[in-house]
Amino acid sequence: MTRILIIALGFLLLATSVYAERIKDLAQVQGVRSNQLIGYGLVVGLNGSGDKNPFTDQSLTSMLTKFGINMPPGVKPNSKNIAAVAVHANLPPFIKPGQAIDVSVSSLGNAKSLAGGSLLLTPLKGLDGNVYAMAQGNLIVGGLDGSGKDGSKITVNYTGGGHIPSGAIVEQGVDAGFDVGNTLTLNLRQGDFTTAKRVADAINNKFGEDTARALDSQSVEVIAPRMAHQKVAYLSEIENIEINPAESAAKVIVNSRTGTVVIGQNVRISAAAVTHGNLSVSVADSEQPDQPNGAANPFAAANGAGAETPAAGAGKTGRMFKFESGVSLDALVKAVNKIGASPSDLVAILEALKDAGALKAELLVI
Repeated sequence: MTRILIIALGFLLLATSVYAERIKDLAQVQGVRSNQLIGYGLVVGLNGSGDKNPFTDQSLTSMLTKFGINMPPGVKPNSKNIAAVAVHANLPPFIKPGQAIDVSVSSLGNAKSLAGGSLLLTPLKGLDGNVYAMAQGNLIVGGLDGSGKDGSKITVNYTGGGHIPSGAIVEQGVDAGFDVGNTLTLNLRQGDFTTAKRVADAINNKFGEDTARALDSQSVEVIAPRMAHQKVAYLSEIENIEINPAESAAKVIVNSRTGTVVIGQNVRISAAAVTHGNLSVSVADSEQPDQPNGAANPFAAANGAGAETPAAGAGKTGRMFKFESGVSLDALVKAVNKIGASPSDLVAILEALKDAGALKAELLVI
């Protein structure tokens, strides 16, 4: 029987477990980021596996014209060894002119393969239209394509794209504004009000009160030196401060295609019952008599009245499982595995519990 892969985040940790993380792992400095570049170019030197489309021929004609070669009117290049490509790269922060960055190349037309090709000099532009790097070089293609005279073909991986390590030379960098002003803003990678407050408190404990303040769930503003070299040393100390981040919100993430279910540590379920096909899951409050040992009347409490206390995990009838209200992650995982639910069964059960208001968590189906 197919069992569902369940990855229970925090299942192996006790609810009271505390772990520390560095601020550098939780946040990044506002403005210090990469910038995306894009360009259009030609890959030449292909072994008959190039494009067969008008815009590639037009690009080749335009390139030849720049070198003083004019094609006769009405004559088309019709070269099978050339392909039109999109070239893209990421420009890292603080990079300087003359340094090299990696570039990726992808076919724009119907080229069969870019293997063995070389990218001709291609300007890479940013969103503002300015040229920030120039790319050129031999492509590394991580696949192969072959065919036989009898019409048989074989293709391993994708051959319509390639990579050029250090294939672009930076012409100009992007000013991150790092040396402007006397404040820095730390943006949390995962927004959380509690974590933002703890980051601010940790910085204040190290550098003094009012050094940092949490602006919202995502940002913490820090007073910093004005000089860039002083900010570097200052940030070096800040990013190595350790804090205990807040526990994440209760979430259940379901990938219905792969059957993977990720359940957060704080997920709880209140009283409810779900029936799906021949599968039933029940979550309810249950009571059992409180019988003091050695009492004259074992069925009465000290004041003579009967007493009941909540009982966890009532019982099992066929495929019906009962739990106390507020059942934990541990019991939920065990129950789903016992009934042998398929991925589609589990998704239906979780969605029904969410619609009934019994699933105390955010349900994300991807």
